[in-house]
Amino acid sequence: MTQVMAYVDGFNLYHGLKAKHGRRYLWLDLEGLAQRLLKPGQRLAGITYFTASVRNDPAALARQNAYLSALRAVTSVEVVRGRFQHKRVTCRSCGASWTTYEEKETDVNIAVRLVEDAARQRYDSALVISADSDLCPAVRSAKRLHPSGKVVIVFPPNRHSDELRRAGDSAFSVGDAVLRSAQLPEAITDHRGVVFTRPATWK
Repeated sequence: MTQVMAYVDGFNLYHGLKAKHGRRYLWLDLEGLAQRLLKPGQRLAGITYFTASVRNDPAALARQNAYLSALRAVTSVEVVRGRFQHKRVTCRSCGASWTTYEEKETDVNIAVRLVEDAARQRYDSALVISADSDLCPAVRSAKRLHPSGKVVIVFPPNRHSDELRRAGDSAFSVGDAVLRSAQLPEAITDHRGVVFTRPATWK
């Protein structure tokens, strides 16, 4: 059996899902998704989900935390968190200014993990679930460090990058049928007896 590691760009996947399907597939079983992307003779050796905690929206943060807790309860997904950094934006026309939040570190965290795993030859194939072209240097480095390892780009719905496609060994998009079949149970109970349910707006 060949070993497969999966690396999930959380916000790239989230925004792709939301753009094409609204919120109905956000309660996504990432481990189940990765399993469905394997070929015969492949084994999922690990999956890492890269995200950052939502800022300035308590309701969205509560949904995100419930989702991450549900994932941890029933899957072996590792969660790596980046951060949001606030910045001031000023309108050139009217001079008004406001604070926005910009996601930081996710692409760097994915790049570092992918290159580390390539150097240690921890995979025969790597699934990079993202369409962020900022990952191209990391993909190219991984291929140099581990020439026999394959890097496969998996585009989220409504997301595509020709540059990233060229950097990888192959690429394809996640299909709707896979998303439908890779949903978490409506309610999940963790080892403490705490129940996490699909948010009402994610149906």
